Amino acid sequence: MRSSAQQSKLAPPSSQSPAIKVHVEAILVPVVVRDSKGHAVGDLRKEDFQVFDRGKPRQISGFSVETHESQPMATPPASAPPSVATSPPAPPPPRSAAPQRIVVLLFDDLHTSAADLGQVQRAAERMVSNSLLDTDLAVVLSFSGVSSGLTHDKAKLRDAITKLRVRELYRHAMQGCPDIDYYTGDLIINRNDQDAFETSMQEAMSCAHLLPNQRPMAEGMVRSAASQALSMGDQDMRVTLSMLRDLVIKMGRLPGQKVLVLISPGFLTVTPEAMQMKSEILDLAARANVTVSALDTRGLYVGGTDISRQPSTTTYAQMSGNEARRQLDRGEYSDVLAELADGTGGTFIHNSNDLEGGLRRLTAGPEYLYLLEIPMTDVKADGTYHSLKVKVDRRGAEVQARQGYMAPLPARN
Repeated sequence: MRSSAQQSKLAPPSSQSPAIKVHVEAILVPVVVRDSKGHAVGDLRKEDFQVFDRGKPRQISGFSVETHESQPMATPPASAPPSVATSPPAPPPPRSAAPQRIVVLLFDDLHTSAADLGQVQRAAERMVSNSLLDTDLAVVLSFSGVSSGLTHDKAKLRDAITKLRVRELYRHAMQGCPDIDYYTGDLIINRNDQDAFETSMQEAMSCAHLLPNQRPMAEGMVRSAASQALSMGDQDMRVTLSMLRDLVIKMGRLPGQKVLVLISPGFLTVTPEAMQMKSEILDLAARANVTVSALDTRGLYVGGTDISRQPSTTTYAQMSGNEARRQLDRGEYSDVLAELADGTGGTFIHNSNDLEGGLRRLTAGPEYLYLLEIPMTDVKADGTYHSLKVKVDRRGAEVQARQGYMAPLPARN
């Protein structure tokens, strides 16, 4: 067993970590099952499950179920009535050598807006004070390097939360001519989306005050801006997912129930490289017994613009075509949060302004988590994406499971 000194440190993830290759002969598929009333189901057997890989049934070669006792919410003790004599308070129960839960609060200060970060900071401070148990070992981390250290001390956790600041490392400046972000750059360069290209062309002609016969100049501006946005976005994606991967590996070395709560507005992960990295993270999390849950920091979406970046009077008619597209397609950015939560048995909370309540739910972790093992011996090593579908033989049951994986890459000669 690790010493308490070893357990007390969980360094923030590094952006300079070397690539890690995971060679496995089976894929682990974490599954959470709830009944029609939303209650966790924990009495299922291997034969109750079916797994379909690209629509075809697959053998389940291994099966296990992990049970985590539900954690009561910590609440301040009620004051005794004045007329009732009270005895001295009982001493707190001794802490076990291995904590019941390890809770990692990972704040995405690279992508969260200043307004949203301020709101989630206040909610997180209240959650730490009111909902974490004395037996919980927790750490506050951020992508930019803020760290409280792994601790039972709630004051240290709150202090680290107050130090969080928005970082501009890969943030889209929204000042280019034309204004092209990672999402639009991917549409133009990788997907050859003519609608996105023409919208950016019109914006370039307008912002550069070009004449109709100067369209070739506008085309060069669009392709240059799209390539630059794509390059920066790809680097952002690599750094962010590498940090997540390294953190999951470090958490896997610790004992107890391990819950990673990602607090983020999401980020774009649609390229084949990003899909490969996400598949690797899900494999590592399943083998390390790490549950990833996520909270979308943007709160309730009401169909308007991001008020931290646009005047309150802005309408879609007044916005650039690419900005309107980004607002309407905001789900593309939060997809990664849902994938990580579904693929590890966690929970994804979005479209909610109850940030404190959301964080309280996410730190609890799943009560029952099934692990299904699917052999990879007959899967072609071609690096393609395989969609997964898990079904359970229980009327009215809702199934949350990993949605897919990337096949191994072909061996290099």
